[in-house]
Amino acid sequence: MSADEATGSVDATVSTQQTIGLIGLGLLGSALSSRLIDQQFKVLGFDIDSDARQHFSTGGGTVAESIPQIATCSRIVLSLPTSSIAARVIDELRPHLQPNTALIDTTTGAPDDAAAAAASLLDVGVDYLDATVGGSSNQARRGEAIIMCGATDSSFENCRAILSRLSRQVFHTGPPGSGSRMKLVTNLVLGLNRAVLAEGLAFAEALGLDADSALAILQAGPAASHVMNTKGRRMIERDFAPEARLRQHAKDVGLILDSARTARQSLPLSELHAELLERLITRGLGDLDNSAIREAF
Repeated sequence: MSADEATGSVDATVSTQQTIGLIGLGLLGSALSSRLIDQQFKVLGFDIDSDARQHFSTGGGTVAESIPQIATCSRIVLSLPTSSIAARVIDELRPHLQPNTALIDTTTGAPDDAAAAAASLLDVGVDYLDATVGGSSNQARRGEAIIMCGATDSSFENCRAILSRLSRQVFHTGPPGSGSRMKLVTNLVLGLNRAVLAEGLAFAEALGLDADSALAILQAGPAASHVMNTKGRRMIERDFAPEARLRQHAKDVGLILDSARTARQSLPLSELHAELLERLITRGLGDLDNSAIREAF
């Protein structure tokens, strides 16, 4: 596994005159489009949601009338809710794609689906990269989220320039499918970090401690984690405006458990985590930020 850090030196083969296609303008997709537009790229985007299209247009993007219109772009970013939806979008794109096009799929989905997508595009000469994103939509907008990219060596090199514009840290994890596998590992640790922080803050309050002081001490001590900086204040203030939805993370935990069963790996903490998330979804909290795991305690 290699890491490529973008530190200001960008491959000259990427030009802001190039139009980037983007399908899926939700939390992550809109953040990626904003980042590209801020760097003076032209972005042609599509989403089935009219509000998402309007927000994208207001932010400086050009709205495509259909998915096939996006196939005019040589670099196309997908940012969709599930890999099954991504597969349907790829099927709609495939007859219109030109050779040497690259599909950069940021969808968090099943690793085997990513590998299958890459194989299905070989015959039409299209590169497929499962370029999963580690970080919230706000972090992605600032270029602070990491990209974990599963791709052939040649596909990765061909798209290194645009990937380095999307993130300051891009990791080539191996062949197609490996980016999705690494995203599941990342989400397992990240999600459990959030759950542990939520439980710890609830415990502090139950003991009569001041939550603000407890968070400050946790951040200063050996239990500190990055999650405390991004989610701790939000948990205390019950600020659950979504940067990444709890329902989406529950889907990710389901993918984690499915992959673990295939690998015959026991994940008891993730099994409990899945139960907590499902209880919150049942209570109608699924569309809140994933920091709403605090409400489980």
